[in-house]
Amino acid sequence: MGFRLQLVARPGVTTLIRYVGSRLLQAIPLLIGVVTLIFVLLHLAPGDPTSLWFHPDIPPEVMERMRESMGLDLPLHQQYLHWLKSFFTGDFGYSYSHFRPVSAVIGDALPATLLLGGAALLVAFGVGSAVGAWQAVRRGSPTDSFLTVVTLFLYSMPGFWLGLMLILAASTWLAWLGLPVSGMTSVDHASLGPLGRVSDLAGHLVLPTIALGLGSAAGVARFMRGEMLEAIGQDYVRTARAKGLPEGVVIRRHALRNALLPMVSLLGLYLPILFGGAVVIEVVFSWPGMGRTMYDAVLARDYPLVMATSFLFGLLVIAGNLLADLLYAFVDPRVRYD
Repeated sequence: MGFRLQLVARPGVTTLIRYVGSRLLQAIPLLIGVVTLIFVLLHLAPGDPTSLWFHPDIPPEVMERMRESMGLDLPLHQQYLHWLKSFFTGDFGYSYSHFRPVSAVIGDALPATLLLGGAALLVAFGVGSAVGAWQAVRRGSPTDSFLTVVTLFLYSMPGFWLGLMLILAASTWLAWLGLPVSGMTSVDHASLGPLGRVSDLAGHLVLPTIALGLGSAAGVARFMRGEMLEAIGQDYVRTARAKGLPEGVVIRRHALRNALLPMVSLLGLYLPILFGGAVVIEVVFSWPGMGRTMYDAVLARDYPLVMATSFLFGLLVIAGNLLADLLYAFVDPRVRYD
């Protein structure tokens, strides 16, 4: 006597799987385009990685053998097809500057970038949403006017300049705070206890997070202010007030909840900005993430590492946008997966 196991998926789950699959298929040409563009830009620059190791005492035949070992003697289209095949099979190659597999280099740098990007995302949307909602509730007041000027100033400020000003302030006027201005951990990090390590890491995270997240927080605040003002003017808010509900309840339960819905879609817009800004901020603060790794790889003409970091940055942005779309459909039942 036997039995047959049958898996029945709910229609909602099936639709979700189909939607995610279609989005992933659409992402493949985009990722190929990113890799192709970076490949072309790298090879348009004069020279190659061996030019950085040139020395008059090195015989030309030795330099040629080095180029052959890196595959740089092949025609350009063959190099491109070889790298494209390697990328989509998970083989990122060998780093010329770190002298170890690219996957190992990225494995060390990726957690630092995700930590910094996640912290900056919390600052951008946490602080930005709160400030924008506060402005909308106090529309036309001196506080609203002051915060409008501040957010506009921060939104137009370059991230690297803000980072340099934060380093200057933390090294002079605010030196009593003891905030680290570079690196991810202290020299004695390994000798600290568990709480000491967390505290050390958090201290090093403060300034880069502010520099990366504050400009985005200003943009989020301006967007949130507009959404809150629109929500406050809706009929359901006027109805809630007519019922005699306290103003705080009207704002929190009716206006704020509906104003937060569009913020989910804004998440997908700001992810590329944060990851792109992380390259500059990591260089300014010597943060050992993918941005700093990519910057050093460009200077060293480390082709495999530059290609791999660019590919993963594009992958993270695409994954972030997909996650934002899924979250928006989750919080708003009116949205369908089509």
